[in-house]
Amino acid sequence: MTNLDANPFAHRSVLTFELPDFAAIKEEHYLPAFYAGCTEQLGEIQVILDTHGVPTFENTIVAMEKSGQLLMRTLSVFYNKSSSDTNDALDAIEEELAPKLAAHQDKIQLNPVLFARIKSLFDDRENLNLSGEDSWLLERYYMDLIHAGAHLTDTERESLKQLNEKLSILETTFSKNVLADTNDLAVLVDSLVELDGLSDNEITAAGNAARDRGQEGKWLINMVNFTGNPVLDSLTNRELRKKIMQESLLKANRPNANDNKPVLLEMIRLRAERAELFGKSTHAEHVISIQTAKSPENVHTMLKKMAPAAMRNAKLEAVDLEKSAGSAIESWDWGFYTEQVRLEKFNIDTSKMRPYFELERVLHDGVFFAANKLFGITFKERTDLVTYHPEARAFEVSNEDGTPLGLFIGDFFTRDSKRGGAWMNSLVDQNFLLSQLPVVVNNLNIPKPPAGQPALLTLDFTTTLFHEFGHALHGLLSQVKYPRVSGTSVQRDFVEFPSQVNEMWIMWPEVLNNYARHFETGELMPQEWVDSLNAASTFNEGFSTTSYLAAAVLDLAWHSLTKEEAVKVNDVEAFEAKALADYGLDFEPVPTRYRSTYFSHIFAGGYSAGYYGYVWSEVLDADTVDWFKENGGLLRKNGEHFRDTLLGRGGSIDSMQMFRNFRGRDSKIEPLLKRRGLL
Repeated sequence: MTNLDANPFAHRSVLTFELPDFAAIKEEHYLPAFYAGCTEQLGEIQVILDTHGVPTFENTIVAMEKSGQLLMRTLSVFYNKSSSDTNDALDAIEEELAPKLAAHQDKIQLNPVLFARIKSLFDDRENLNLSGEDSWLLERYYMDLIHAGAHLTDTERESLKQLNEKLSILETTFSKNVLADTNDLAVLVDSLVELDGLSDNEITAAGNAARDRGQEGKWLINMVNFTGNPVLDSLTNRELRKKIMQESLLKANRPNANDNKPVLLEMIRLRAERAELFGKSTHAEHVISIQTAKSPENVHTMLKKMAPAAMRNAKLEAVDLEKSAGSAIESWDWGFYTEQVRLEKFNIDTSKMRPYFELERVLHDGVFFAANKLFGITFKERTDLVTYHPEARAFEVSNEDGTPLGLFIGDFFTRDSKRGGAWMNSLVDQNFLLSQLPVVVNNLNIPKPPAGQPALLTLDFTTTLFHEFGHALHGLLSQVKYPRVSGTSVQRDFVEFPSQVNEMWIMWPEVLNNYARHFETGELMPQEWVDSLNAASTFNEGFSTTSYLAAAVLDLAWHSLTKEEAVKVNDVEAFEAKALADYGLDFEPVPTRYRSTYFSHIFAGGYSAGYYGYVWSEVLDADTVDWFKENGGLLRKNGEHFRDTLLGRGGSIDSMQMFRNFRGRDSKIEPLLKRRGLL
């Protein structure tokens, strides 16, 4: 590998916590490291296959865990960079890389000799005297290969490889189209008077956004990844609200180069065809079979408990909004009049709360404070460390005794080069096998304030900050032996659970009083506002639940099509409308949180047939919040129990067994129904 020695990915980083050497990494390094990494890993797999004698856990499973390190170093950095700070060159690299990576993974996962080797271990697992984590890892590898199609015939495997390659290209195209059209649909405003209702900082930020695009003297309202836009809550100009909402609903759904309708229809057909290869009726059946839900029927059973009550509540909320508006409510009116009714019913004006949610205080005195109280961990900003973007900040994380725990990188502000939404990435996975500590990243899309001004968050952005840090904690607190089961490497419909639990500390008195202080005066947020927020905890939940369920139902509808059914679907909008109507979730003032053409979670983000996982995990979350309340809340002993039985275990044991170890029983749905006002 001498020709790669100068490449920053060639060797494990010598920087703190193996932080990638971003000062040295350049775009031209990715593809050579990727191809070298593929070659290296295939060679390592061949060594396993050539090993003489009976397969053992050590010479097969552990050897596989140690393989592919160059490739993983490269991919973790590349995909973090391409999602948070892309450009045309990175887009081109991703287009080249995606099908090659799919083919590489297939060479390993669909290798019949490797599968036979692992199957022999799995079949003899009772006689191997493996520890709990070793036994679970063996089962994961076996189930991974079965799920990937290793058990198929030679002809079927060749067909599968072609399908996987095509799908990888389509997923990349879908993501690229969403970002391009989201940027293209930003709404340009000519007159300052049209922005009545926005804060001074929001107006300045909109002016800066327009200036960045060469539109001096105008204002730009950027689109967000989900349906609607946060500015709809406060803009008084109804025509502008209407334009923003209508543009939002059009993302990647126009007859231009970014149109995702043909892309997603082809993906649906290919996924259904692939499911048939696996002996499953639908893609949903194949995907959910290895999740905690086990089957689409189990998911529908839960969703159907919620949908009628959610729709009933949404329609009752609409009546209240119409009384306030004095007219019928449209989707672009909902957020605006919700704030009016919130003020009338509960004396809550969320816009007045923003000075109490200043980013630095929320981060240090809220998010970090709660983590310290629960787990004893501390945070120190490392301005000396170079990250992948000037706005991405590094924090060294230590245990209570001062020993190093890991590195947290926070990248909080929106930019045109960053995809929408919020997420957690891992640059280095904690594991004892390779003696690595975690390096995790949180990305958000908070509007950047004018230079020298504080970033004042909405309650929604504050919630997102706590939520994503819950994912970060899952990665940081991991204490497992193997990379395959580190941190958030759990079943897909379990992964949102720890992050949702972390949201509970937002309104916990000890935490709230520590961070919710006026950014200028330091005064606490008025207690009557806090009391009103608590009293209004189920306010607008009809809207929120209906909007979410509609998206989850769309995901299931698309992925519950058989191969024969999928080829007959040609009209995306008609399919959406029927899917929502069949579930009783068709209510025009409350559009689905994601329409299909910009539903990146399921068409580009690994959540296909899995978007239900947010509410599936929320069942566990609500039950866990009750446990914390019953046991005294923000106490170290509670944090340690949560860490020891669940957060620290990563995916090293069955997800639901982890929950039972923590809670002492199976979960109950009643806490969730109560939380969302659905009882």
